[in-house]
Amino acid sequence: MKRVLRWFAWSLLGLLGLIAVCGALFTYFIYSPTPVRPDLSGAVQKGSIQAGGIKRTYISYVPRDLPKGAPLVLVMHGSGQSAEDIRVETGYAFERLADQHGFAITYPDSYSFDWNDCGKVGDYQVNGRDIDDVGFLNTLTDKLIIDLGTDKTRVFATGVSAGGFMSLRLALESPTRFRAVAAVSASVQVPQNFRCKPAGTGTSVMVMNGTKDPLVPYSGGEVNLLGLFYKCGDVLNARASAQYFADLNKITAAPTTRATAISGVDVEQVSWKRDARTEVELVTIHGGGHGLPQPYYRRARLLGPSPMAPNGAEMIWEFFKRQQP
Repeated sequence: MKRVLRWFAWSLLGLLGLIAVCGALFTYFIYSPTPVRPDLSGAVQKGSIQAGGIKRTYISYVPRDLPKGAPLVLVMHGSGQSAEDIRVETGYAFERLADQHGFAITYPDSYSFDWNDCGKVGDYQVNGRDIDDVGFLNTLTDKLIIDLGTDKTRVFATGVSAGGFMSLRLALESPTRFRAVAAVSASVQVPQNFRCKPAGTGTSVMVMNGTKDPLVPYSGGEVNLLGLFYKCGDVLNARASAQYFADLNKITAAPTTRATAISGVDVEQVSWKRDARTEVELVTIHGGGHGLPQPYYRRARLLGPSPMAPNGAEMIWEFFKRQQP
């Protein structure tokens, strides 16, 4: 009997030790503290719309006393996430900026695990059917322009990870609706993994990637997590992705490069410009991991380094703000 009790005690201690180790690993690699919610002037509201015969949902933030004709910014979440998740993951940075600069924000929800972007590989089907996310986002944008009274010539889209890839699809297939897009932690798929049909006209595009992104490799290659999970096919390197849009926009002038250090983080901006209306910019966060750099929220270590600078949301808004209608 004593032998059985000792075995049970040692087994219990081993189990408790395993639980403690798993808890420590979770805390170190995955846990991220929730950012402090800012005091905002306006209201955050949930909404829904029928698109493609499916009920689609979204969250909107409209600052108090937003004037008619204000800009509209769509912010899209990553794989397996929700509209609320991207609000938290960005530290509510876009809402803070909306109060300062006077624009409306909408966070759409995907219907499947991934947004239906340009890649041939991804979890974007439901019941064996492709989800028409371009159609949904176009329909949602048209509705919001009417409901909120925003300027149809100043509609912008941005997103992180899968949301960034979806932003690039909007730049390719809906350039007349979206004046500019900004893709974070996303690159253009290689030709063998590319299935979008560019509309022929271009729009302004920003690509913001970190050099130590463990999912979307800055130097190009397969999108994956730890070489085992979330495999989404190959992408071009970050510079080639920006060059793709510069070529699509028929920008022949050589790009300009500006390097700065922001709170100890080296940031490089390469810009291609054709005229006052068409611009492509690559923002490289040296030493940055997977996600939007910003000062309000530190991402899980599993996603690579999480620099608290620069304020990526502010850089994206500055890029959007200078695009002429």
